[in-house]
Amino acid sequence: MPPQKAANGSKRKAVASPDIPSKKPKNGVPAYRDSANEEKYHIVDREFYPPEMTNARCLQYNSGELPRPIELLDAALQETAQDREAIEVKDAVVHWFKWDLRTKDNKALHLASEKAKTRGVPLICIFMVSPQDYKAHMTSPARVDFALRTLKVLKEDLGKLDIPLYVETVEKRNAMSSKIFEFCEKWGASHLFANVEYEVDELRREARMVRQGVEKGISVTVVPDTCVVAPGELSSQQGKQYAVYSPWFRAWIAYLHAHPEHLELYDPPARNPEGTRRRLMDIFVKEIPAAPENKRLTEEERNRFQSMWPPGEHEARERLEKFLDRKVGKYKETRNFPAANSTAVLSVHFAAGTLSARTAIRSARNANSTKKLDGGNLGITGWISEVAWRDFYKHVLANWPYICMNKPFKPEYTNIEWEYDDELFKAWCEGRTGYPIVDAAMRQLNNTAYMHNRCRMIVASFLAKDLLIDWRMGERYFMEHLIDGDFASNNGGWGFSASTGVDPQPYFRIFNPLLQSEKFDLEGEYIKRWVPELKEIKGKAIHDPYGRGAGDIAKKNGYPKYVVDHKESRNRTLARYKSGLGRDTA
Repeated sequence: MPPQKAANGSKRKAVASPDIPSKKPKNGVPAYRDSANEEKYHIVDREFYPPEMTNARCLQYNSGELPRPIELLDAALQETAQDREAIEVKDAVVHWFKWDLRTKDNKALHLASEKAKTRGVPLICIFMVSPQDYKAHMTSPARVDFALRTLKVLKEDLGKLDIPLYVETVEKRNAMSSKIFEFCEKWGASHLFANVEYEVDELRREARMVRQGVEKGISVTVVPDTCVVAPGELSSQQGKQYAVYSPWFRAWIAYLHAHPEHLELYDPPARNPEGTRRRLMDIFVKEIPAAPENKRLTEEERNRFQSMWPPGEHEARERLEKFLDRKVGKYKETRNFPAANSTAVLSVHFAAGTLSARTAIRSARNANSTKKLDGGNLGITGWISEVAWRDFYKHVLANWPYICMNKPFKPEYTNIEWEYDDELFKAWCEGRTGYPIVDAAMRQLNNTAYMHNRCRMIVASFLAKDLLIDWRMGERYFMEHLIDGDFASNNGGWGFSASTGVDPQPYFRIFNPLLQSEKFDLEGEYIKRWVPELKEIKGKAIHDPYGRGAGDIAKKNGYPKYVVDHKESRNRTLARYKSGLGRDTA
């Protein structure tokens, strides 16, 4: 029989050899470097991971000497295809929810439902709460809370179809696979479906599970669904993965125009057979657990986020429809102004999977005057381009997996000498840098678990290039506080701002926070919203109170002076980057 499509959607050659980290050099290349600072400042979490890998080991991934985790999963799926196909449906089929918390347009859920229908057996859904995974992946308490609240909505929606949702807390992350297999065996399920996640841990885990499942008589099917176009489908004329967004986006557009079926939506699951609720009552009555201790919000925070961020796919679709109806037309010219409230604010739903990127792109296309994704209304095409960045960064993650291992996309940028100043980092985290636009953005994050995208670039550039603090400390802080913390997008954004990532701004291009403030918050509306110490200040002094005659007001209200001088910092940063890279070019 022909090989099944791989998890990335392609039919590229499979690589079967496992990628098990070893302390011994491979082909004379040491695996790990001294990472004392990285461990001290929790960039590398040694509870779960080895020390930071060497630059040479990164290059082994690039050269193909080390198999990428996506290739391990591809190999597992291809090599077990016939064996999995031969496994007959038994008493149930299981869908494993991860960050795909929706019933509509969910590929793996749809396939699981269709498989169950072939034998008239029930579909059972599961979700695993993993405190150690949340810690290892720096998942914020706000994001965990949003997921648990969404699971309650999801359980109700599935219950209307007599489909049970079983949510279990697994204390040890390495017990996840065995626990899922245990449930399958308990319920008599010989088929397990899930959507691909492109982080390294998840790819390796699913590759093992596919092979282990065959040994247990359980078919484990993992399918691409997170991206509109799966990693591996697009390549340059040289047959390589794109590392620059613009040509990648043109290829992405061309691919979808040539394959419009990729924008077809998957039906929600069918109703379970009569009698399912009676047979599986113990699953139906099991409640959603509370957040684990290590990710628990205060009662005040829970109430605040409940009000700010209503959960579930119904809320996601309603928000999408309102945006396309009321705001998208002027999106391109207004999206960079944080006080304008002109963006969709759908990132929390993309991150939780309560809205698929495919649904969003298709809806935007249908709201346009043309079926071309790059034509018609500029607001719509601009928004489609922004949503596509999420695909791009996941393609990058799949192809350059070491960015998921605390390494920059450009490994040589590891050689830059960063600062590890606790007081400066704390001032940045708390919004006390003396730069109003920076402080407003950080306070918005700390209060709402969200930050406007323009402000994310401003504060990231400030941390890396004004304070010269290791950008990975900021990347971690974002993940630990954002309600929409998606690893690939967050890493890509930080890599852009620090000039260490894929398709970054050149390192010598350094945001001037004062100019950014004047350009994108001219009247200081955003600043006054989040930095009330400055709300009495009039005119342009809001952007630089101590330098423009409003220092008395700022001082009276306890607002600090600049923690660093931008011009001096810029010169220091340029020198440090040049020294670390050993060259004058980016």
